[in-house]
Amino acid sequence: MKSDIEIARECELLPISEVSKQLGIEPEDIEPYGRYMAKVPVSLIDEEKVKKSRLILVTAISPTKAGIGKTTVSIGLTLGLNKIGKKAAVALREPSLGPCFGIKGGAAGGGYAQVLPMEKINLHFTGDFHAVTSAHNTISALLDNYIYQHRKEGFSLREIYWKRVLDVNDRALRNVVTGLRGDGVVCETGFDITAASELMAILCLATSEEDLQRRIENIVLGITSDGNPFRVKDLGVAGAITVLLRDALSPNLVQTTEHTPAFIHGGPFANIAHGCSSVVATKMAMSYCDYVVTEAGFGADLGAEKFFDIKCRKTGLLPKLVVIVATTQGLKMHGGVELSRINEPNIEGLREGLKNLNRHINNMQGFGQPVVVTLNRYSFDTQEEIDIVRKNCEDLGVGFAVNEAFLKGGEGAIELAQLVADTIDSIQPLPIHFTYPENDKIEGKIEKVCKRIYGAAAVEFSKSAVKKLESLRTIFSDSKVIDRYPVCIAKTQFSFTADSTRYGSPEGFTIRIRDIILNCGSEMVVAIAGDMLRMPGLPKSPQAEHITIVDGEIEGLS
Repeated sequence: MKSDIEIARECELLPISEVSKQLGIEPEDIEPYGRYMAKVPVSLIDEEKVKKSRLILVTAISPTKAGIGKTTVSIGLTLGLNKIGKKAAVALREPSLGPCFGIKGGAAGGGYAQVLPMEKINLHFTGDFHAVTSAHNTISALLDNYIYQHRKEGFSLREIYWKRVLDVNDRALRNVVTGLRGDGVVCETGFDITAASELMAILCLATSEEDLQRRIENIVLGITSDGNPFRVKDLGVAGAITVLLRDALSPNLVQTTEHTPAFIHGGPFANIAHGCSSVVATKMAMSYCDYVVTEAGFGADLGAEKFFDIKCRKTGLLPKLVVIVATTQGLKMHGGVELSRINEPNIEGLREGLKNLNRHINNMQGFGQPVVVTLNRYSFDTQEEIDIVRKNCEDLGVGFAVNEAFLKGGEGAIELAQLVADTIDSIQPLPIHFTYPENDKIEGKIEKVCKRIYGAAAVEFSKSAVKKLESLRTIFSDSKVIDRYPVCIAKTQFSFTADSTRYGSPEGFTIRIRDIILNCGSEMVVAIAGDMLRMPGLPKSPQAEHITIVDGEIEGLS
């Protein structure tokens, strides 16, 4: 089997103007970034067409070290829909450099189901991540300067919430001290990865330049010495930050291995942020296609929950169907099979692992959504294993299809595409049953997510988290802003629990909320569960060791 990058290089790409014409967008209406990428203005979104388009959410079982292939399936399903005569596009998040050079090596699909040009998409792309990083750190610099310049007037912040960000996995920067040697005001702070920046969430939720600036103005940077919130608006720089993000707001148009249009935009992780591509990219795709496939990061307990409770709640988007991706390897790991033996037949382990899949199915049905399951097939999967997964789904009244898009492109996803199209035609989705009502208190919202979605028996709040909530409620007592926002729980992706080693479908556990972070710009409250960190570290052998240039060609990306 050829590597992903070898397959990508063999594909003869269409000029991006040809791709835009497929959608019905004239070449003069896009802003090309080279020959094969372009920005599409937000003004081209047609809300009336959005209402008529069929949105499909792709999510997955809890991921394991064996991988799941959710992005590959999302792209493959789009290819398959086009193969059966549907006009379809895919809307995905942008890869982050941190994981690309850390453990993933790339995040643009795989095999014959990729978005292209994969090297550019996986690296600097159109500069959106750099824009978010620069805008975020510009706020940090302007805030530090404001404190320094106004210190003699008695201005100070008793608490500073705003950190810095970098699109690199760098554990050494989690906790730092700035302003040493008299170069400013000494302050303990730290770095998050860019995907966790509030500006990234804002970019993905903003619907226009005006909405972008409004949200930026509302970012709370800290609390003054007299107990008032200090916002970007108080710095007087929201316009400048909006300027830095202006180009980044426009969705990016590229193509798949079969020249299908793809919108790649925004990049929040679902384990530390809300895990969905931008609202404007989703709506742009829906403005020009009858079927739009999008994904939510990691397992359905994280990305899909946030897709519904945050993205759909705030935008009115309503998917027609949810596709849950599984692999026999992942199911076996959830059934207690060791990583070194997951390619071997193990019926007992597979059956035990189905409990993880079934909990995700139940959760998605709890949102009122039709569900189908697809098995991302590998060459070593046996027919007996496939039949067991199929029978499990049939017993639950859930559609099932095998997906082989990695090896066969759109041809390998026809079964899944037909199942998806037929299910959408035969089942009317209900209004979304959100996990919690909007007027619940934050503690209640967190408890409902933990108990209803994760299956926790109890939720504990650390003393610092309780103190933080009490302080925020006092500071924002007039607007009651705290309890109006949805919650975004930062939790390990590998388990329903906050313990990354507990695979399967555990019960009777407690989720501990360690910290609370208020995001008034993105309009959500982030709850940190367990030992989750918003700046990842690198593995012992990072993928950067394998990425290089050979005879003028990039190698090692996947």
